[in-house]
Amino acid sequence: MIEGGPIDIGISPAQVSIGTLLAYVRQGDVAEVHSLRRGAAEALEIVAHGDRNTSKVVGRRIDEVEWPRGVTVAAMVRNFEEPMVVGQTDDWTAITRYGEVVIAHHDTVIEPDDHVIIFCTRKKLVKKVEKLFQVGFHFL
Repeated sequence: MIEGGPIDIGISPAQVSIGTLLAYVRQGDVAEVHSLRRGAAEALEIVAHGDRNTSKVVGRRIDEVEWPRGVTVAAMVRNFEEPMVVGQTDDWTAITRYGEVVIAHHDTVIEPDDHVIIFCTRKKLVKKVEKLFQVGFHFL
């Protein structure tokens, strides 16, 4: 890697392709998915929508949400801008994003439009997390 350059992290095209496919298959507003531990676990970037009245997560502290056992909220990205490719070869693509990263603590409040980074130790937990992030039918 080039130190001091505009590249934050290098990602292989295969990882990007698998993550894009998984995000497409997932429900809700899952922005990114990365398979971990050879497919046994997943890391999600899911967008929080709604407000305290229409969402089970927005407007609540992390310790107020009933997360399934095996789910860890790692961080939120706020004031998020769309990703921008800053370098690419046949072997890798470098993407940069801008936003404020907030490390998750028990008293961190999830805000509307936060991109929440979540780790699921088992793939079957992903559906439960997606359900938590679904907004009420009266949200529009």
